[in-house]
Amino acid sequence: MAATSKKPQKKRKPLSKKPQGDLVFALDIGTRSIIGIVGRVEGDLFKVLAIESEEHARRSMKDGQIEDIDQVAQVARRVKQRLESRLGVMLKKVCIAAAGRALKTQKADYEIQLEQVRQIDGELIGRLEIGAVTAAEEAFHKENNAEDEEQGRGFFLVGYSVLSYYLDNLNISSLKDHKGRNLKVEVIATFLPREVVDSLYMTMQKCSLEVVSLTLEPIAAINAAIPQDLRLLNLALIDIGAGTSDIAVCRDGGVTGYTMATVAGDEITEALMKQYLVDFNTAEQIKMNYADHETVTFTNILGTEETVKRESIVQVLKVPVDNLSSEIVRCVEELNNGAPSAVFLAGGGSKLAGLKEAVAEKFNMDKKRVAIAGGNFKLSAFSDKYDLNSPEYATPLGIAVSSGLRLLHDSLQILLNGKPAKIFKSGTLKVIDVLMMNGYVYGHILGHSGKNVTVTVEGQKKVFYGERAVPAILKLNGTDASISDVVQAGDRVDFTPAVSGQDAQPAAADVMAEGFIPEDWDIYVNGEKVSPETLLKNGDEISLIKRPEDYRGSELPQSMEQTPKNMQDFQEMKSEESEAVSDAPSFGIHVTLNDKPLSLPAKDSGEPVYLMDLLEYSELDFDNLNTSVSLRVNGEESNFLQEIKNRDIIEIKCDENTGL
Repeated sequence: MAATSKKPQKKRKPLSKKPQGDLVFALDIGTRSIIGIVGRVEGDLFKVLAIESEEHARRSMKDGQIEDIDQVAQVARRVKQRLESRLGVMLKKVCIAAAGRALKTQKADYEIQLEQVRQIDGELIGRLEIGAVTAAEEAFHKENNAEDEEQGRGFFLVGYSVLSYYLDNLNISSLKDHKGRNLKVEVIATFLPREVVDSLYMTMQKCSLEVVSLTLEPIAAINAAIPQDLRLLNLALIDIGAGTSDIAVCRDGGVTGYTMATVAGDEITEALMKQYLVDFNTAEQIKMNYADHETVTFTNILGTEETVKRESIVQVLKVPVDNLSSEIVRCVEELNNGAPSAVFLAGGGSKLAGLKEAVAEKFNMDKKRVAIAGGNFKLSAFSDKYDLNSPEYATPLGIAVSSGLRLLHDSLQILLNGKPAKIFKSGTLKVIDVLMMNGYVYGHILGHSGKNVTVTVEGQKKVFYGERAVPAILKLNGTDASISDVVQAGDRVDFTPAVSGQDAQPAAADVMAEGFIPEDWDIYVNGEKVSPETLLKNGDEISLIKRPEDYRGSELPQSMEQTPKNMQDFQEMKSEESEAVSDAPSFGIHVTLNDKPLSLPAKDSGEPVYLMDLLEYSELDFDNLNTSVSLRVNGEESNFLQEIKNRDIIEIKCDENTGL
């Protein structure tokens, strides 16, 4: 029998995958599952080419927050790989959104008073908004500091929205190019724990994906569910997921705020688990199926099969549905300062039977004003393969639309000082947004001059000025830029923070005029004698008394020192000085007579003041003296005709060593 031989088969080369090109890859990393969407922009719409999803095998996420990074990364990789196989592309760049489990908001305002009326430009508006956001950050950290330190976490500024502008105390929609002096802005800033952001980046890194767009889930959802032209109305979007209910509110053409409720679909699932003794997955199946069936059959954890009527399940869920709707309505009214005009419900939880009616009832609005999102998706996206009207697509489709319809280049990456910046992208992005979303604050951008110190020297105000700030250096793609410049995909921002000036730190000797020698004077601060090196504080009152020539540069004998013990003594000395010259219309010179300050009136004749003019102030009874009198000026023996100068130290005393 002749042997037969087989020709060796050639191994097929694996088909090479095309680069991602202009395709937008969006991942919605939810509590229950991960949904991936790939598409491209065609005209003014986003065309969805492929959708893949997979549920987490274990509860590796809690309330939208990644708990097990490795487990979540494995699911995300599988979703990515299936999309790559279906489209024949290699996905390298991804758009994601952060859930708001611990999302917090803070309102603040800021005002700028200009020296004169001027035209308002973008740079001035940027400074105004920076001031308001910084005020919001300071208020936020002040309120949350103790809690943050206890939990050992920091917060990440993920964005802010302008609530109102004011020009000369009048509300105005835009300040640009108007003229005025008084500018004010009110903003709402949003913060997330840094671990929320960092865990997302780490998960994507494990999937070999580069994050090119990051936004908040409520922003993404509203971009899909409520088109821009509808945002003139006061509307609320509530995206009810498994772990959180993300909320966004719009009015007057913009998104005015976003927050989240800590109750969502899991509360409903857990209620079913407790009532029917079933595991989590079985409870999820009951939740998804009961509204469309008269009865639901399942097996509990004891192995017993049960069949339950829909009406019974409705009764079981009555309390948790009421709690869910109450919390949602409370959060919306707090964010919106009242009920909105209409409400859109999105996410898988929006399908919960009776929820829509409960929300309408608690808002005290017509049931027709609460709708399931999905009807407006067609205004921003379409697909030849998929029905996109499901409310569960609000967030993943919103992520894709938010990035895709604003896609300017192949990459949305922005470099800040040579490293990829963390950016929550929603709409036009300015330099100020890049800086503030990456940890820089008002002081880094504009700097602060050092604090001044104002004192009083012999009744005259004197100001010591703090150092001026060294201005920041800001460049966009190598060219000098302003904080209001628009940043686009692929741009490079280089920023050197401003250096704030040092506070003024004047010493007592610094109050003296140029040419004065500190050692020739005694310096009193608030009535206390101090050394020339003593640092001055705001509001200090300073007096200077010249020393006699014989004692300059050294300590005076105790008998010749003016030594008030405290401020009260000093004020009494001043009071005595005032009483001694109360009848004088003006003062010519200030001297020290017998250790007490004395102010002498100027002579009408213009003649100088002589030592004999001070005899009447010496408190000596010249008509009944029985001792000789010692006359000294600045420590030197003098006579009655000695001319007295300002600040002289004078002694007119009985000589205790002689007697008659």
